[in-house]
Amino acid sequence: MGTESRAATTDSQSVLQARELSKVYRTGEVEVHALRNVNLDLVSGELIVLLGASGSGKSTLLNILGGLDTPTSGEVRFLGQPLTAVDDAALTRYRRDHVGFVFQFYNLIPSLTALENVSLVTEIARQPMAPEEALQLVGLGPRIHHFPAQLSGGEQQRVAIARAIAKRPDLLLCDEPTGALDSPTAVLVLQAIERIHAELGTTTALITHNSVIAEMATRVLYMRDGQIQQETRNATRRAASELSW
Repeated sequence: MGTESRAATTDSQSVLQARELSKVYRTGEVEVHALRNVNLDLVSGELIVLLGASGSGKSTLLNILGGLDTPTSGEVRFLGQPLTAVDDAALTRYRRDHVGFVFQFYNLIPSLTALENVSLVTEIARQPMAPEEALQLVGLGPRIHHFPAQLSGGEQQRVAIARAIAKRPDLLLCDEPTGALDSPTAVLVLQAIERIHAELGTTTALITHNSVIAEMATRVLYMRDGQIQQETRNATRRAASELSW
C-alpha cells in the first residue's frame, strides 16, 4: 500500500480529519522527519489501534491529533473546524473540552486520592460526569478514597483513564497505556478502555507496539518511518479478556 491516502475516508461521521501531515524536528543542522504526509480520519464511535515500533511516528501523530503539538505542514480538522491555524488558547480549549489523554505513565498527584485526582478534571469540564461514576466505570468504586501509593500500577492507570473520560470527551487518545504493565494487569486496563468505548461510544485511538492489542480494534493502522503503511479492519474483534502475551 502507498501512503498518500491510506487512512482517509469520506464517511460523513468523521470526527477528526488529518491531511498531508508532516512533522520535522530540527537540532542544529540535523533534521528528523517524524511524520511524512500522513492522511487519517477518525470516525465517530470507532476504536482504532495505531501499531508500530518505537520511532515509527505514532506518538507524534497522536500528539498532533490531540492538540499537544503542531505539524510542520498539513492540516487537522475537528468536526470540520481547522486546528492547525489556531492560537494556543484555542488549542487549550480543544484539549480541555474535547480530548481525553491516557499516557504510559499515570501522572497522578500523589497527595490526592483517586477521587480527588479525577475531580481536578470535572471541576473545569463543561458537562462532566460525577467523579465517582467515572471511577465506577473503570472498576474502582471501592478504591476511590485511596491514594496512588496505595494502588497497584494497573489501578493507577485506571484512575488515569477515569480522569480522562470524566469530562465526557469526544476523543480518547491512549499512548501506550499498557506499556509499563505486565500482561494480566494490562488486560484489566484494556477492559476498562473497552467498557468505556462500549458504554459511552467515545471515539478512541490507542497506540501500541504490541500486535496482540490490535485484535480488539475496529481498525488497525500500521505505522513505519513516519507513514501509515497499511490499514486493516477486524471482521471479528476479540474481547480484551481474551488477549494474552
